[in-house]
Amino acid sequence: MAGKTITRADLSEAVYQKVGLSRTESAELVERVLAEICDSLAAGETVKLSSFGSFIVRSKGERVGRNPKTGVEVPIDPRRVMVFKPSNVLKAHINGETFEGED
Repeated sequence: MAGKTITRADLSEAVYQKVGLSRTESAELVERVLAEICDSLAAGETVKLSSFGSFIVRSKGERVGRNPKTGVEVPIDPRRVMVFKPSNVLKAHINGETFEGED
């Protein structure tokens, strides 16, 4: 089963259809929410969306990697990565189950 990619335009249209804001207001709302999430993550904050999941920024230290073709060792610089941890509610929803507990 191939999944559809949901775009900003799709999210804006869903807000327009379900909330009743104008298309312009819906697009602006989606942009503001996404910008707030991006800014918070860039600042190193965890973003938790109840009943959905958490976006967490983790720091990875420097390590040595290896080129798979040549076997040459290459240093990999320290960096920050973002991970997503789905809530139990989202996991249950994806699996067609109902979740009785809190997130």
